[in-house]
Amino acid sequence: MSGRLVGKSALITGGSRGIGKAIAVAFCREGCSVFLIGRDEKRLKETADEISNIEEVDVGWYGCDVTKPEAVKNMVEAAESWKPIDILVNNAGIHKGASFLDYSAEDFREVLETNVYGVFYVTQELLKRIIKKRPARVINLASTAGKWGSRNQSAYNASKHAVVGLTRCLALELAPHNILVNAICPWVVDTDMATDFVETHAAALGKTKTELKDQMNASVPLGRLIRVEEVAGLAVYLASDEASYINGQSWTVDGGYTMV
Repeated sequence: MSGRLVGKSALITGGSRGIGKAIAVAFCREGCSVFLIGRDEKRLKETADEISNIEEVDVGWYGCDVTKPEAVKNMVEAAESWKPIDILVNNAGIHKGASFLDYSAEDFREVLETNVYGVFYVTQELLKRIIKKRPARVINLASTAGKWGSRNQSAYNASKHAVVGLTRCLALELAPHNILVNAICPWVVDTDMATDFVETHAAALGKTKTELKDQMNASVPLGRLIRVEEVAGLAVYLASDEASYINGQSWTVDGGYTMV
């Protein structure tokens, strides 16, 4: 434990697996207590127990669907009763791919409700409670899909563009209260969501999953997908005192993909 986040407490949505879990582990290794949010209570408890065995810090959890305002209100109240929250990581998100004309209204709406409204509900509810009490950090997990267009995922791209825009607006509004808001925009991270992404796009492009993954790896200078730990390391930095003058930025993590 190097201690960059000692004495801090973080609320992490989507914290039971993938990027959220990696951020939770990285935060704990820096001395930060973490409160994990997700829909699957069994998985949350298993993750909390696993992390507790890694580092001697407090790990709490709460089952919550971030698309439900009343559930979010109860969750934030529970989190603040557990420990005063200093860092919010909005990581919960879903991906549903389809060509634009094939999207159902239900699927398009579900992506926006989770990826955008979930961020809105959680962030607003927490900020109402802390804005006049203490400085804080908000870290939103967006995507390189929030910076340009791409085929067969207009719902996801629209949602991540919204998160990037929300990040900038909140950064301006909250700076006078010493609440810094930044976004992390990874390219494809090696998680379950990446598996779903490959399956969707392979079918749409008439390729096998292996062919598409090989093509994706070849398209980036580093020749591979992003590891969750590489996103988590940036989250630690943005939550630490080292990033005390960084605000309103959307950090691209893409292995040089955008330079090709």
